[in-house]
Amino acid sequence: MTEDFPLTGNWNYPTNVRFGAGRIGELAKCCKNLGMTRPLLVTDPGLADRDIVKDAAAANTADGLPTSVFSDIKPNPVGKNISDGLRAFHEGGHDGVIAFGGGSAMDAGKTIAFMAGQKRPLWDFEDFGDNWKRAETDAIAPIVAVPTTSGTGSEVGRATVVINEDTETKKILFHPRMMPELVICDPVLVTGLPPHLTAATGMDALAHCLEAFSVNGFHPMADGIALEGLRLIHHWLAKAVDDGNDLEARAHMMAAAAMGATAFQKGLGAIHSLSHPVGVLYDSHHGLTNAVFMPYVLDFNRIAIEDKMEMLARFIGLEDPSFEAIMGWILDLRERFDIAKTPAELGVTEDRLDDISEMAAKDPTAPTNPVPAGVKEMRQILDSAMEGRVG
Repeated sequence: MTEDFPLTGNWNYPTNVRFGAGRIGELAKCCKNLGMTRPLLVTDPGLADRDIVKDAAAANTADGLPTSVFSDIKPNPVGKNISDGLRAFHEGGHDGVIAFGGGSAMDAGKTIAFMAGQKRPLWDFEDFGDNWKRAETDAIAPIVAVPTTSGTGSEVGRATVVINEDTETKKILFHPRMMPELVICDPVLVTGLPPHLTAATGMDALAHCLEAFSVNGFHPMADGIALEGLRLIHHWLAKAVDDGNDLEARAHMMAAAAMGATAFQKGLGAIHSLSHPVGVLYDSHHGLTNAVFMPYVLDFNRIAIEDKMEMLARFIGLEDPSFEAIMGWILDLRERFDIAKTPAELGVTEDRLDDISEMAAKDPTAPTNPVPAGVKEMRQILDSAMEGRVG
């Protein structure tokens, strides 16, 4: 299945990416290149007992790199997951991290590696101002990232998201060295992802590209990457959902996910601002929650993004180059993938709407929404979403 696969390359943007079917076989070499002698493989519970993880750890060990597995991670990682992972890292005498899995494993693994030698508490590195300069850079453990979903793109990101249980808020933690030095993107590892998770993670990549393209500010490199990511998603996401063994579709979606994470250095918006508190309060899947809020935020932002949506519609080849065409595409995807249409279907209740609105307005992604959105505006979007009302 992996022989003569044409979508293969060695990339160095934004970091060193080894892309192609079967390249998981290079894991031990990648670890050695970064000086690891005893890596800790951080993954999520759903993957820990699967062959792709067992085989990777066994192959490393056979190549002289004894590799232990840590998987005590929630779908939305919390501070305790990081402290438990750090304990496993130090007690096992590890000197590097393999972040292996979806967004939760990526974020947890990167954060454990980052905190491996820090003396300050985790929350001191929240992404505000120059907090990242507090870190002892030389104390950060090396990271190899191996994504097994095509959504967050965290494998090429310089930040992680962890929930502070005490404040019930998602915290974005940032440091340039959080970006893995080596990434293995092997589409074969994604073929086992079931259709509903393929759809949800794909909608996450769509949200990243869409918001990055929509936000204000001059960043033509990010705009170009976001546009091409959206074109790939338009062409390949449904094919990946329909046939999980379609390696070409899986490869293009894996690339689109990394492109979304690269592009959103320009900024995100209210899709994420609302998704983050709902994820904290209801432990909902991040990509699925983004998909629920997407059309309502798009509608709210219409006055500021209509010209961009016309450009996007032309670029991805929609027959009618208009805002309505993009909205129709997104609504059609939600219908096709049987995605919840309102936050209520995720468990959101009326008594928490004020809390969610306030949390969303304070979220780090809120300031870059194309239309200014404070508590009142977030509640406006939330009310429309609860009613399932677009337009």
